[in-house]
Amino acid sequence: MRDWLYAFGRDGCVYFGLNWCQADWWQTGLWPIVWVLLGIGCVVLPLLGAVAFMTLWERRLIAFMQVRLGPNRLGPLGLLQPVADIVKLLLKEVIRPDRSDKFLYYLGPIMTIMPAMAAWAVVPFGPDLVLANVNAGLLYLFAITSMEVYGVIMAGWASNSKYPLLGAMRASAQMLSYEIAMGICILVVLMVTGSLHIGAIVQGQTQGWFASHGLNFLSWNWLPLLPIFVVYVISAVAETNRHPFDVVEGEAEIVAGHMVEYSGMGFALFFLAEYANMILLSVMASLLFLGGWSAPLGFEHLTFLPQWLTGLMNTGWIWLGLKTFVLLSVFVWIRGTFPRFRYDQIMRLGWKVFIPVTLVWLVVVGAWMQTSWSIWK
Repeated sequence: MRDWLYAFGRDGCVYFGLNWCQADWWQTGLWPIVWVLLGIGCVVLPLLGAVAFMTLWERRLIAFMQVRLGPNRLGPLGLLQPVADIVKLLLKEVIRPDRSDKFLYYLGPIMTIMPAMAAWAVVPFGPDLVLANVNAGLLYLFAITSMEVYGVIMAGWASNSKYPLLGAMRASAQMLSYEIAMGICILVVLMVTGSLHIGAIVQGQTQGWFASHGLNFLSWNWLPLLPIFVVYVISAVAETNRHPFDVVEGEAEIVAGHMVEYSGMGFALFFLAEYANMILLSVMASLLFLGGWSAPLGFEHLTFLPQWLTGLMNTGWIWLGLKTFVLLSVFVWIRGTFPRFRYDQIMRLGWKVFIPVTLVWLVVVGAWMQTSWSIWK
């Protein structure tokens, strides 16, 4: 399908009487660039919509947990509330402090949102639905998402204020601490799969005895790597500075952390980056541990189902979206359930609990793979 669309876009304008599309400057020069830009638009625009409505879902779910209604005034069921929030932030004036570093002040939000968007280049939504199908996709993803901390440090330093600087210092220490645990989690997945290609990691979870008997969800990595999966999900919450790890924005202590001096579009970019990273890490957890786009059951074994229903149940991107939605709801559930940790508790959890647990499990899995009971042969 992708190859057909590419060929149609390159040559199809002949059918409309536009013969210039057969020229070399279009065939080999301009059209590949247009094709890449179209692909970027097809990824970024739905992502921005998902971020907007993720804020609405978060507020409605927390309201449900607290026996409230949540936003329900603007539009049917409050569905236009994210639009109103976006318009409000766009119309706000960006006020820069007098003694701030102008260049770094404006560069900080851009450096925060850029890695969150660029990482989606290698995220597959299906066997062939990926913008850049590179073999080292997992390495690229981990490398580019680790750059986000630079934007936070820039914002805190450039604001020339105490609270943003304290927030940036906390954010950098916290993100670096939990990146180590997440890196070891990814290393374990890489070890059992033997590939940095994200598609190959998903494909490896669709094989085995359980998958051949239609119980696909028991072949996914979450079961043999359960401690690693739990550490990865909690580290993802800490990595995005979400509650209960949000001492970076502890209102009672440092107001709003590195975002204190930002308003309007600058604040909106930080807000957008936080939710875009939540969605990215949830998608990655689905791909690495929950079988990605594979269905939890082998519906082809259920012969009594209609053919159209079987085809719908095997549509990959629907399952990837559902798994991501459940993990995002876990983020919100954690926020509405647990109290905020102290800063020293957060550091102790990362360095004295998660890193030793992941290192021990790395050795356990490595030893397991060398025995005759290995399930990854």
